[in-house]
Amino acid sequence: MGQLRHGPASDADLVGRALAGAREPFAELVRRHQVTATALAARVLGSQDLAGDAVQEAAVAAMTGLDRLRSPDRFGSWFCGITLNVARRWLRQLRSEWPTAGPGPALDGAGPAELAELADLAARVRAAIAELADGQREAVLLFYLQGLSHREVAAELRISVGAVKSRLHQARAALAPRLAPLIDIQEDTVMSVTTNAPEWVDVSVAAVGAEEGDDVMVRKHIMVLEAAGGRGRLPIWVGPAEAAALALTVEAIEMPRPQTYQMAASLLEAAGSRAVEARITDLTDGTFYAVVIVDGPAGRREVDARPSDAVTLAAVTGAPVRVDARLLADPAATAKGAWESFPTGAAELAAETWERWKQFVRHDPR
Repeated sequence: MGQLRHGPASDADLVGRALAGAREPFAELVRRHQVTATALAARVLGSQDLAGDAVQEAAVAAMTGLDRLRSPDRFGSWFCGITLNVARRWLRQLRSEWPTAGPGPALDGAGPAELAELADLAARVRAAIAELADGQREAVLLFYLQGLSHREVAAELRISVGAVKSRLHQARAALAPRLAPLIDIQEDTVMSVTTNAPEWVDVSVAAVGAEEGDDVMVRKHIMVLEAAGGRGRLPIWVGPAEAAALALTVEAIEMPRPQTYQMAASLLEAAGSRAVEARITDLTDGTFYAVVIVDGPAGRREVDARPSDAVTLAAVTGAPVRVDARLLADPAATAKGAWESFPTGAAELAAETWERWKQFVRHDPR
């Protein structure tokens, strides 16, 4: 009986083994498609050395995002697509410096040991990224590892460009302390990473107000947060419904039926979770961003939120509210304005909301 002859493993088989934790299968995948990927990158960048660097970054991107590959048998085209995206992003970044940018170490000629080391690093990076909040993780994978622009990431995630920038900012702050030990970097770089981490300052709701006017849907509403220790105030514009909900909570007025935030708090409790704290994280293009830190059966998670929602949920659950100290030092975030003389405060807003509810019940007793 003749011996069975086994051909080379398919890309799909190698992807499966790589996802199972084996190192060499991924190195083999990169070797298979390295020449094509390098040629494509070289066409974009006009430099074989830079193309090799782009392939190296694409290899790390592919490793960290391998579980997102829907068709394992199409690894080659997927990997080449990532390489092209990396090369295009590099070209945009390097245009202003070209041709002064020097080449870095290329992947050409790297052996199994080097690729295995790269795979080990990528596995650690993937683990750190996996711990990010869902929105942050998606933004990091698309922007840093697949080379998409802010606008392209926004289109992919169906959010604004400002929201993309905010999520990336939050992700960088969360990843810096986790990844610093994995990278051989200079001491001054470590210091810059450390000092870039946010300092969280406790704040409380100092005021909820509205400008003068009979039409509640037209007049402007604001929420003012005050930092502990007299470190400053943070005025944030909010919608009328959000202002009313916060005013009711601040004034401790109980409605006959649970409102949205009471229901959200009850849902958390029913799911065995709790809101640990609310954080105001960033100001981008005039919009504030926030997250709610939630502890639950799946561990600790950050949930993207509007500041008004985060603060009101925290007020309902008794969770602390904290602000990135850099916002308190940013004139764009702390600017004084007409809101300081708004005649309607939390008590008036709460009373108005109560009266509107009673009128609604009279006309629609359901």
